[in-house]
Amino acid sequence: MTLGKRTLDVIFAAFLSVLLAPLMAWVAWRIWRAQDGPVFYVAKRMKTPHQSFGLWKFRTMTVVASDAGVSGGHKSGRITPLGSKLRASRLDELPQLWNILKGDISFVGPRPPLPEYVDQFPDLYARVLKMRPGVTGLATLRFHKHEALLLSRCRTSKQTDAIYARICVPRKARIDLIYQRHQTIAFDFRLGLETAANLFRAVRPPSIHRLPANRQRSKATGVLTRI
Repeated sequence: MTLGKRTLDVIFAAFLSVLLAPLMAWVAWRIWRAQDGPVFYVAKRMKTPHQSFGLWKFRTMTVVASDAGVSGGHKSGRITPLGSKLRASRLDELPQLWNILKGDISFVGPRPPLPEYVDQFPDLYARVLKMRPGVTGLATLRFHKHEALLLSRCRTSKQTDAIYARICVPRKARIDLIYQRHQTIAFDFRLGLETAANLFRAVRPPSIHRLPANRQRSKATGVLTRI
């Protein structure tokens, strides 16, 4: 990571930590009030091929005795109603501002992988993790929805692991390496703006003007019928 990228990470993370402190406090209070168990979830991730760290998130699932692997359809029953909203808006990742300040991750970069996949694909992640992992990145923006769809169909942890290792890991790595070859501060800023725009669309209340055309026609037909 260049000095300029790290400096901007610290400045923006410190600014957002202060600006979003009331929102984070409100989310923490909602989690504490709505469900038993800890407010935060700390996941073991890798920032280099040989160095792990604890990635902080707001907890979105019920607590179980043991939990491992990526989240697929086999875990969907554990997602709480509040957790579903936090995931959709990505507000569950706000505590990662702390990880940025610590230097574990950057704002933009490849998503930090689970240790088991780094062990399984050492040569691939030796290349991907030459860049500091990030909260968002090119692979996150271009592949996340497709990944979520693939994993949502999995009904066992074994199936989730197989799909993730066979399809998601290599495809995301290819995109991460494209980002790595073209990384600049300007490119990071562009990806950050795209992420912010996606978040705004996720939390914005629904409007008839943004409904799909067929739903708009259906709504209009209903109004005419009532008249």
